[in-house]
Amino acid sequence: MTIAEAAGKCKSLVARVPKDAFILAILLLSASASFALGYLSGREAGLQVSAGQGTATAAIITPLPSDGRVVASKNGTKYYPVMCAGASRLSSATKITFASASAAEAAGYTLATGCKGL
Repeated sequence: MTIAEAAGKCKSLVARVPKDAFILAILLLSASASFALGYLSGREAGLQVSAGQGTATAAIITPLPSDGRVVASKNGTKYYPVMCAGASRLSSATKITFASASAAEAAGYTLATGCKGL
């Protein structure tokens, strides 16, 4: 089979596919490739990608904490890495800071479930 024959077969195949289906396939492939590249670049940059469980929300990208500090509420039982979204919701009046997760656990706190993997 020559290149000209292969090109002719490809053209006849494309001619049989409806134009809308062809455009939809290109859009889906582009979206999938974009998502994969974004996910890989986030992993290379030291970011963790997590999506909500069972929801149709977009992925949340959270930088990994570099210093190991964690925060907790005086009134609660959970601790949060400083870069976790839950840490920003703590009241400054009741917020306490620990130098590490092990220090927080020694004080009786446990890791918040929304911050696993940080």
